[in-house]
Amino acid sequence: GILAVYLVLVAQFRSFKHPFTIMTAVPLQFVGVAAGLLVAGKYLSMPAMLGIILLTGTVVNNSIILIDYILQRREEGMDLTSAIVESVSVRYRPIMMTALSDVAGMLPLAMEMAVGSERFSPLATAVIGGVLAATLLTLVVIPVIFMLLDRRAHTSCVTDPK
Repeated sequence: GILAVYLVLVAQFRSFKHPFTIMTAVPLQFVGVAAGLLVAGKYLSMPAMLGIILLTGTVVNNSIILIDYILQRREEGMDLTSAIVESVSVRYRPIMMTALSDVAGMLPLAMEMAVGSERFSPLATAVIGGVLAATLLTLVVIPVIFMLLDRRAHTSCVTDPK
């Protein structure tokens, strides 16, 4: 599953580096999933694992939105740091709106407000915890990784006489 997503991103971005940067957001979600389940007193169950799968799509989408905007600014000739700062500030609102709508949508299920919802409460808890953590970490960690990988590629091009 993850490999298929990576290969689609490689075809989309025509690069191995940028999809790698995007996919680094996937492990970040597990911080929030673990914290959410722990705080709510839920266990890692099949519904929670389904929530993790659902969450992966949202997290990857947020990273794509951010990386794509950075690449657009770079193509326009903007320097790396300015492109990253502008991308985070411009894409902050859409990314946060997605995260907050996901949390708001899952809250009634997580709070077990309906009969029978206790079975799927771990799904909602995993999604809520994962979305909150991954969104915040995506806005910080993904730009840093992008900067490190882009500078490393630029440095190797400059020092390589070929």
